[in-house]
Amino acid sequence: MLLRTLVAAGLGIVLAQAFEPVALPIVIPFAVAGFVLCCRGLRARNAWVPGLAFGLGFQWTLLVWMRAVGTDAWIGLATVEAVFLAVLGSLTAVLVRHRWWPLWVAAAWTAIEVLRSGWPFSGMPWGRLAFATADTFVAQALPWIGAVGVSFALALSGTLVAWAVVARGRERRTAVLALAALVVLLLVPLALPWQGESAGSRVVAAIQPDVPGPGNNILYDPRGVTQNLVDVTGRLADDVAAGDAPQPDFVVWPENSTTMDPFKHEDLNAEISGAAQRIGAPLLVGAIVDAGSEHVLNQGIVWDPVTGAGERYTKRHPVPFGEYIPARKFFTRQFGRLAEVPRDMMSGTRSDPLSIGGTEVADAICFDVAYDDGIYAQVQRGAEMLTVQTSNATFIYTHQIAQQFAITRLRAIETGRWLVVAATNGVSGVIAPDGTVVASAPTRSQAALIERVGLTTSLPPSVRIGPWSGRLCALLTVLGLALALVPYRRHRTSEEDRPEPELAGAGESRSE
Repeated sequence: MLLRTLVAAGLGIVLAQAFEPVALPIVIPFAVAGFVLCCRGLRARNAWVPGLAFGLGFQWTLLVWMRAVGTDAWIGLATVEAVFLAVLGSLTAVLVRHRWWPLWVAAAWTAIEVLRSGWPFSGMPWGRLAFATADTFVAQALPWIGAVGVSFALALSGTLVAWAVVARGRERRTAVLALAALVVLLLVPLALPWQGESAGSRVVAAIQPDVPGPGNNILYDPRGVTQNLVDVTGRLADDVAAGDAPQPDFVVWPENSTTMDPFKHEDLNAEISGAAQRIGAPLLVGAIVDAGSEHVLNQGIVWDPVTGAGERYTKRHPVPFGEYIPARKFFTRQFGRLAEVPRDMMSGTRSDPLSIGGTEVADAICFDVAYDDGIYAQVQRGAEMLTVQTSNATFIYTHQIAQQFAITRLRAIETGRWLVVAATNGVSGVIAPDGTVVASAPTRSQAALIERVGLTTSLPPSVRIGPWSGRLCALLTVLGLALALVPYRRHRTSEEDRPEPELAGAGESRSE
């Protein structure tokens, strides 16, 4: 057990290398296979130990950037996420008893991914296998089967490798052929890429203002951030007037364009309106808006140069213990950095895209991009392109920036739509539907990216499938457990009912 546990912890660290900054996704099948082999042959009540060790190695390494918030936040979040891998370890120990176990274990891996991506509270999707595929051929399967489907395929590749290791003779050949068939299936989208129906194009600008001071504290000079946005937008307006840049149809400002409510501060309201009027186009402004004395909203607000503030998208997935405190009554203001969260951020529920200058836009704010629900809902309801407003200033000197940008690229591929990212100080960019980064701005810089982007109206299969792929994986996991447990219990019962064999000489002893 000690050897299994140590090997599992090392394999978890290996799996983390599939993601940024190393970005070596080839390790995924081997790490998953190693996880399965570490749990195989154990009882469910013991298999959680190597499962937990794998989870700790994986999540502590992947989420090390959380130390920017605090070591306690890093250890706490990573450990909670690791517990899901402990559960998966026990599930694996049961599922491998059935003859079709590679299928059931891959389904269980994916079902656990889906579960931890939404629970507890709003969950934590970081570390989904699909999120490591940005620069691989596997990413081209995203429009067809979605992130859940790609995670399942990658998990299945690992379980098939494990099967090939433990199988013998004809069964091993079957495992190798099944693995080869899976690779061929994943290559099909390269020959048959999904193509959406074009609905014209728009010129869109993304403004990156930079954050004053050390750059990792959005509240160091909140008015300075807004002023930087006004200044950079003004310089872009000058370039447009001089004919050096095209007139944008709309402009995207990042999350936390203003951390002060623009509806309660007339000077901020006037600054934003003046910037919109100067550029002559609507702005998508990221603002923190008061919602009473105990709550706030994190919103993307369409700010028209003539009519002012209009439609709004509210962040769907605020960060627990970062943007709101669950069960606040059990925590005091003296509990670590929780004192920095005096009011709870409320979750948004908008499913319709924003209408910006005649364009239907699906918006996502920061970590929202890692969740399926909000983006899928807006695309299903007619979004023609995507925007991501983000403020990663807290993590600007960590690998979180690169990890989130990789997820953002994958969302463009998955939905088959152009995507524009506006960040406070990195990374802003314009991404094509095939994941190509058309334009980007380096971190800790001011920039105005302006590009012509295409609009798409048709829905890829991934969006049509929606959450059903995750539900199917959960159903397959339950079915696999049933098929594995029933024969196992029958076997145990038959062993218990079988009479004990008599020892040699036992009869003579009794007669004496």
